[in-house]
Amino acid sequence: QVQLVESGGGLVQPGGSLSLHCAASGRTYSRYAWGWFRQAPGKAREFVAAVSRSAGSTRYLDSVKGRFTISRDNAKNTVYLQMNSLKPEDTAVYYCAASTVQYLSTSASNYDSWGQGTQVTVSS
Repeated sequence: QVQLVESGGGLVQPGGSLSLHCAASGRTYSRYAWGWFRQAPGKAREFVAAVSRSAGSTRYLDSVKGRFTISRDNAKNTVYLQMNSLKPEDTAVYYCAASTVQYLSTSASNYDSWGQGTQVTVSS
């Protein structure tokens, strides 16, 4: 497993932007695909975005397509989630996670390691 630490959350007005970072420690960082999930109060955790090991493939929740971008920098052992045009319904705790499965999974059960989460609040 790898250890993950998220940062970059905060309070932003609707239409604003935030950039989340997920720093990973461990020698096998490049072997993992990476995902971002979120969980709003009273709701189940949901998939937001994922990026493949080589960063050649990405996958997104339909409601964030065109607004969010996931990327990774293997040299820095860091995964990013750039969030633009934020909406109040994007308010949640955001988690990054690592997966060893061979495809870009949207299921939390296929992710082995998780960060502690970072709060994103979109409100005027």
